[in-house]
Amino acid sequence: MTEVLEKQPPGVDRFPVRKPMTKERFDPLAREIFALKKQLNAVILAHNYQVPEIQDIADYVGDSLGLSQQAAQTKADVIVFCGVHFMAETAKILNPHKIVVLPDKDAGCSLEESCPADKLAELQTTNPNFWTIAYINCSAAVKALSDVIVTSGNAEKIVRAAPQDKDLLFVPDENLGQWVMEQTGRPMTLWKGNCYAHVEFRRDSLLKLKKQFPEAKVVVHPESLREVRDLADAICSTEKMITYCKTSPARQFVIVTESGIIHRMQKECPGKEFVCAPTFDVMRLPGDNCRCSECKYMKLNTLEKVRDCMKRLAPRIELPEPILQRARLPIERMLEISANPSYGDRTR
Repeated sequence: MTEVLEKQPPGVDRFPVRKPMTKERFDPLAREIFALKKQLNAVILAHNYQVPEIQDIADYVGDSLGLSQQAAQTKADVIVFCGVHFMAETAKILNPHKIVVLPDKDAGCSLEESCPADKLAELQTTNPNFWTIAYINCSAAVKALSDVIVTSGNAEKIVRAAPQDKDLLFVPDENLGQWVMEQTGRPMTLWKGNCYAHVEFRRDSLLKLKKQFPEAKVVVHPESLREVRDLADAICSTEKMITYCKTSPARQFVIVTESGIIHRMQKECPGKEFVCAPTFDVMRLPGDNCRCSECKYMKLNTLEKVRDCMKRLAPRIELPEPILQRARLPIERMLEISANPSYGDRTR
């Protein structure tokens, strides 16, 4: 799909963000998709980083925790997962007898790739007392080796609820793990992995943007580097970013995460302005080269591919039965802890 860009508020015209496709292209595709959804008894789940037009036809748009909860609760026969591969795998683990399709089979994740299951298994043998906490951005095989899954929205709560007599191993995002350790005071062994799209943000670039927009609140995803997190007014998951921007009296926000979320922010927070943080030093490079952060994997999905995967019921997510059974346990533990307000206080 050809990119269509829209300019941001005055003063940040050099950082274009993606806007929806034209109505002439969108409407006929949307009609086809809605007809297929009714025919298949399908539900369309979309991550906050998906392109605007996919967000606009989805039944639910949210972060990894919300998407997992929706997948666990759905009555649909077909789950169309507009995100990346590990997310669709999570939906399949929670719905082993349903059809789960992903618009583009190549929609992967640098975090998932950084933590092969065999390497994790090797590390686990070095300490029988490890209790493995896996960020949801990992493969089904890694989930099957884990004791509990976390998202950026519930990681702090789940680490606080972890057994006190265990040595915690956190995989695969070292930046999220470091931030959770700062919040909880709980030591953990951290896997050396990161999200390529979030570690592109740099302190110097953000400082210059703060000078340009001194009244703006800086909202940062915890997958970012510590040097960037230290400049934040709020550090939170994408879903909590939405809530923060809705409830804050501020009118302008610098958003330090994948820029796909700005579409939803603009829809749900009318009258407020959102500036996407550039991914390098904006004072050093020509304006035409400046860009917001886009995950190349998330942006592989298009509205045409959503329609096509529903027509073909492919690419389809399939997993071996032992992986389905073993990986389900730590995901269910995550959902149980997330839903229970009494968890997470025991280490305070």
